[in-house]
Amino acid sequence: MGILDWFKNRPAQFDADRVSEELIRSAVDKAITLTNPRLAVLPGCHRRLAPAAEKAIEFLRALVSEMPASRPLSAANWSADPALRAFFVAPADIAAVLARSDNLRTLFDKYIDLDEACVVLGMSFTEQRVFGMALQGDLVQRDVAQTSVSFSDHRAHICGRDESRLRRAVGAQAFEYLLAQALAEIGEERVERQELEANRSLLRARLRLLRQQGPGLGSLYGNSPPAASSEQARLEAELLDNEKQLAAIGGNESLLEMELDSLREVLENPQRYLRTETRHLRLNPMNIVVEGESSEAVVDLDVHVAELSGAAPVRRAVIVARVGREQMTQAPTMNLADAARYL
Repeated sequence: MGILDWFKNRPAQFDADRVSEELIRSAVDKAITLTNPRLAVLPGCHRRLAPAAEKAIEFLRALVSEMPASRPLSAANWSADPALRAFFVAPADIAAVLARSDNLRTLFDKYIDLDEACVVLGMSFTEQRVFGMALQGDLVQRDVAQTSVSFSDHRAHICGRDESRLRRAVGAQAFEYLLAQALAEIGEERVERQELEANRSLLRARLRLLRQQGPGLGSLYGNSPPAASSEQARLEAELLDNEKQLAAIGGNESLLEMELDSLREVLENPQRYLRTETRHLRLNPMNIVVEGESSEAVVDLDVHVAELSGAAPVRRAVIVARVGREQMTQAPTMNLADAARYL
């Protein structure tokens, strides 16, 4: 398949229930296509990548299985669901998030008989130490150290016709995230080689210039700089060092081997790039963490947190939600009249 084909029908590319030879073979094909198709020319490429791909799949299966069970997500449920009240400031915020989800809207448009879909809702999860008021018995104390929890930047991108398809889509996209990390590391190695080659060209050019202006005709006319000889020796030493570094990196086949090793290293160690945990929080209506006994209304909340520790680290709270077609309001549009006021 071509590179774009792998971004279609993702649920079919991952099985959350079992690992088969077909799934491993497909994962290896996907890894090669999305990183560097030329890796396929290396002897035993598929065989060498298969164990790493299997390990990554097993890790992702466990990760997907730990995702929370789905819950209904709607503005009407906000007042009755303590978790939704913690995640969203007001019912209107839920409607706004769903209205911004182009993927969810496209899914409902594609399957006209679909009444309900599942979606992964990701939120920025922040814990901050603050000073506020707290009720101690019948007394209100000020400047009490507290932990405030906030949820923001709600996004609903990954969706599916049902929860099973959704979880498979999550597994497929998590695998793509690992491939992106491998590609980033491969890119850094390519840049290093390009810099070495550029440096070698510069050193050679300077060395040629020194040789032309040094012991030859330049010295006859007194134009040779006093430090030309020592400078030439220094440049020759740098050039030799540069050549050694390039030799260590190797030629085209060595580069492919290095890229294969980088890809295999990432797939063998997915835990370096993806982690999840469940945080148990006791929150009051203001999303302040409550410790110990309290006369306030307290909500016990399990927050599933995913951490992506790649080149751009991300920490997000995640829920799996069921959304009815009737929740999809009109997509937000730009008010040109209001925008013109700021021009």
